[in-house]
Amino acid sequence: MKYINATTILPETLVEELQKYVQAGYLYIPAKDKQHKLWGELSGYRKELKKRNEMIVAEYRQGMSVEALAAHYHLSVYAIRKIIYQK
Repeated sequence: MKYINATTILPETLVEELQKYVQAGYLYIPAKDKQHKLWGELSGYRKELKKRNEMIVAEYRQGMSVEALAAHYHLSVYAIRKIIYQK
């Protein structure tokens, strides 16, 4: 998360009003619902996990055991089963 000095983007009167509540601290301003991104969307990690999970399912369907998949992907057997059975 990038921090921005309030005085560079907000009107002076608004900064003065905010200083009544927060001084020399951090204030988180959430995005509006329509602008909110899901976890991993900005970094692309969500797509990477989806691709990995699809590969796990494909390898399982080709006959690779759950235990072998767990060892190969460094995941628990439980995690592999969750991935396989959610599809």
